[in-house]
Parts: sequence; structure tokens; C-alpha cells
Amino acid sequence: MARSIITREARQISFDEVCDTLDAALSGPFRRQVVDALASSPTIGDALERLREAMRADVWNFGDASLTLARAVRAYDRATRDEGFHALHDWDGIAAHVNPDTIPVDVLSYVIDQRGADDFDPRVPAILIDYYFMHVLSLLSLRVWDQGDADVNTDRVDALLALLQGPAGSGQRFCDDAATLLLIATAHYEKEEWGYDLLLGRVRDLARRHRAVIALGHGAAMGCHLRFGFQATYGRDTSLMRNDNVADYPWLCFALATLMDEYHAIETGDTSVLDRTAIVESMLNGLSADVRAFLGAGPGSLKAHEVERARFRDQYFAHRDGLEAAFDPFQPVLDRYSALSFFFNFSHNVIKGQVVDSLLWGHPWAVGLNDLFTGLPRPDEPADRSREALARTLMAYARTNPHKIRGRLMPVIVYDAEAGYRAYRLTRRRLAESVP
Repeated sequence: MARSIITREARQISFDEVCDTLDAALSGPFRRQVVDALASSPTIGDALERLREAMRADVWNFGDASLTLARAVRAYDRATRDEGFHALHDWDGIAAHVNPDTIPVDVLSYVIDQRGADDFDPRVPAILIDYYFMHVLSLLSLRVWDQGDADVNTDRVDALLALLQGPAGSGQRFCDDAATLLLIATAHYEKEEWGYDLLLGRVRDLARRHRAVIALGHGAAMGCHLRFGFQATYGRDTSLMRNDNVADYPWLCFALATLMDEYHAIETGDTSVLDRTAIVESMLNGLSADVRAFLGAGPGSLKAHEVERARFRDQYFAHRDGLEAAFDPFQPVLDRYSALSFFFNFSHNVIKGQVVDSLLWGHPWAVGLNDLFTGLPRPDEPADRSREALARTLMAYARTNPHKIRGRLMPVIVYDAEAGYRAYRLTRRRLAESVP
């Protein structure tokens, strides 16, 4: 069992009591009361200045709306940093250091710069409040192993996320579950990457139902992330990609092997917590990053995970015919959203871009990160706020603010159906070339 590195201060914080506090805040009138208290502000900038103070201090005092999270947030943040992750703070690549403000505060400050002089709009602080709490919950998703039963604690975070995105909130959707909060919390650039191995060891100790959901999201996320790297960062050089992503390959191996276990269970008459079609789609997305790493000679980063890689490989070839047919419907086409056409550097930046767009226009997105990981139909999806609309909006922002990669300015979020089709055809070719 992988043990949590937890400070004495964090041990003194009751996980259940923190969840109880958040439950009361998210299920009751707290968020509405904060927005109402800010409504007397003449401009958005005036309101957000007051909100920034609360976010920085993790202490909220707005009339009847009172909440103190400072002790818990600081203790959990320190413990998480000790385990290799800056869940609340982004990396400044130009200055080469971790930003002093949290990510929600950075975004809030950006909105002040862009819309500070506008008349007060209650939707703006409402979305920012939810974004703040999403980060608190993402931090909690990394602390579920500290006290008590990690599976019970994960269920508790799932329930809090449902409250956050429920009718008492802003209408902004971030993601579906605690498993994806875990992904968001760790999808930052980290100068040292040893924490990913520690966290993966802990994830393996979770119950099957939680491992499966984590695998579903990570399979898709790693596929989108590594395809971006293959095309942009590494100039289609697989060796460079493997050498620069030694922390990612074990996670992708875990995701593929876990998804294959679920697929095998269904094909042999057992049940799974996941839908068969969703399993197939995520598996194809994950394989699109580097088929040969999992069906050919494994890279060095998977040497310690050879048993898991071999299990995936053996089961893949045992079910090859069925999988080949199951992959067919996921060929990207121009008139239907496909996750294989979505490429990005970090999952966290997808969420940040989505929130920034909502704040600039005062219109929350009802589709979240997990929706972008799948092309499976969603009957309640609004046409003007669909997955493809969100993906293209994020790409437009990324093109306006490109990053320098290999000496060239490039967007770090891309939606391109033709590139998705090429990735699909290459993946299918590599799968057909693979031999037992």
C-alpha cells in the first residue's frame, strides 16, 4: 500500500469536518448571499476586489455569509506540496517559478483587467466563487487517503462536486467526478515529477469502481495531451516524447490496463461500472498517443510496470477482433464532435480557458472537461454551447495567446477534425501492424 506523506498539521484537520463545512456552504444560501452582498458594488472591478481578499485569505465574511477555510486549505496545500504537487498554484514558465496567487485569484485579477470598469454583473462573481470551490475540492481529492476510508472519502468529494454544480450554483460546469478533479489538480507543469508515481501507487489501492472511473478520464486525457506533444512539442519524434513524459506513460499504462480489465469483464459475461462503448472510446484515445509503447517493445518508463503492460497486451490480442470492430464508429468526421480531434498541453488549461470565456461574456458553459473527452451523443446538449463550440472557442483563445514551442508560436489547445482523422488512421495502422 502506498502511504500518504502527511504533515502533523494536516493530520490535525478532520477531513469529515472540512467536508461538512463545504456541504453546508454549497447546499445552502451561502454563495447567493455572497453575490447579493457584492451587488452594491458600482462596477465588476469593485466587487472582485472584495472577492479577491476573501479568496486570498480563505476567509469569507459577507454579512450573513461567513466561512473560514484558511486552516484546512493551508494545511492540505502544504501536505500536497510535500507530495510533489502544486494543486492550487500555476507555474510561470517565463519567470520559472510557481505563481504566488492561487489559480482562481490569478483568473479573477485577469477579469478585473479586462472588465473591471463594467457595470456589476452577478454572474461574474458567481462563476468565480464556484471556480474557487472547484479548486478546494480538487485539493480534497488528493487528501482522501489521509484519514479513514479513501473510497468513502472519494464518494464524499463526488457528492460535494454535485452540490457545487447543482441548482444553488452559477451554472458553470467543470467536470463529472472526483476522479477528474484529481486529474485537474495534477495537470500542471511540475519541475520535479516524483509525485506522480507516489499518487499512482495510492490510486491502485482504491476500489475497482473508483479505479475504473479514474482510468476512463485519464485514458482520454493522456491521449489528447500526448498527441499534442507528438505534433507540437516533439515534432513527431516518438523517442523525444517518451523521454520527456516518463511520469505520464505509467499513468497511461494504468488507464489502458484498467479499461481493458473492464472490457474483458463485460466480454466474458461479468459486469462493469463503465459503459462498454465509453471504455472502447477512451482506450482508443489513449492508444492513439503511442500504440507501440503498449503493443510493441515497451519504453524504459514502463520497465517497472511490465506486468501491467503485459496484461493489457495479452488481453488486447485476445479480444482483437471485437475491439477492431468497436473502434470503427470513432473515426472522426467533419459534422460530429470527436475527442480524437482535440489536442492540448494540460487538462487544467482547458478548464481555465473555459472559465475565462464564461467570465468575459457572463455566460456559463453547461459542458465540462469530461464532455470534451467523448464524442458519444448527449441529448440535452445545447447547439450554441456544445462540445465542439467550446473546443473551437478554446482554440481561438489559444491562437490569440500562442506559446513558443520549438522556436515557433503555437496554440496549446487545438480542435482539428482533419488532424483527428490522421491520428485515427495512424493509430489503426499501428494496431493492424502489431503482432502477438
